[in-house]
Amino acid sequence: MFSRRLTKSIALGAAALAIGGVVYGIVSATASNNSATATTATAPPAEQPAFRSGGSNARSGPAAGGTVGTVDSVSTSSFTLTTVAGQKVTVTKASATTSVKKDENVLVLGTVNGTTIIANKVIVQTAGGSAKSSAAGVVPFQQDAPSTAKQVGQIPASYSQGSGTIVGGAAANNATEAALAAYQGGVVDRVVKLSDGEYEVHNIGVNWPHHIFVNQNFRVVGAD
Repeated sequence: MFSRRLTKSIALGAAALAIGGVVYGIVSATASNNSATATTATAPPAEQPAFRSGGSNARSGPAAGGTVGTVDSVSTSSFTLTTVAGQKVTVTKASATTSVKKDENVLVLGTVNGTTIIANKVIVQTAGGSAKSSAAGVVPFQQDAPSTAKQVGQIPASYSQGSGTIVGGAAANNATEAALAAYQGGVVDRVVKLSDGEYEVHNIGVNWPHHIFVNQNFRVVGAD
């Protein structure tokens, strides 16, 4: 009798261990699968473009730049303008004495944040920029239109997307003015000094060019 009970107890114990082992195996496999899934979901892409991954010139806030356009409306402290490519921009005047009139063509230099500019300099231009822009081949932005990819002139050998340091002051103003004289239509939202001393002027609001290259003498040498 005792032998039968012992045999039965041993059998039940073995079955419990077997079931426990199966349960442990299921739990372990589930945990392992969940861990693998989490790792896969959070793993970064194998390759990121340097410009988007955040080089030293990655935009983190307003920066020196500017635009050229025709004045649409004027108020006491600000005015609006439209660039050759159709971009609408709001400008806070440099001072109370800044005088602009509707339909005047102006160059604005200042601190750019998207399509708003806090101006530190406003220059009324005597001639419109549409002919220059057309001759330069500026491609206006159009919703859902494919981006235009081409290069003209010389791209500095030291240039790679994401390289360089954002600059301000006279250097940024001079580089912006040179870039806008050659390629009107967009809004310059930052100027980056490259390792060889040349500048990349970053242009938004157009399909092309997005990067205008200006040498140390503030002459445009290329664009892409």
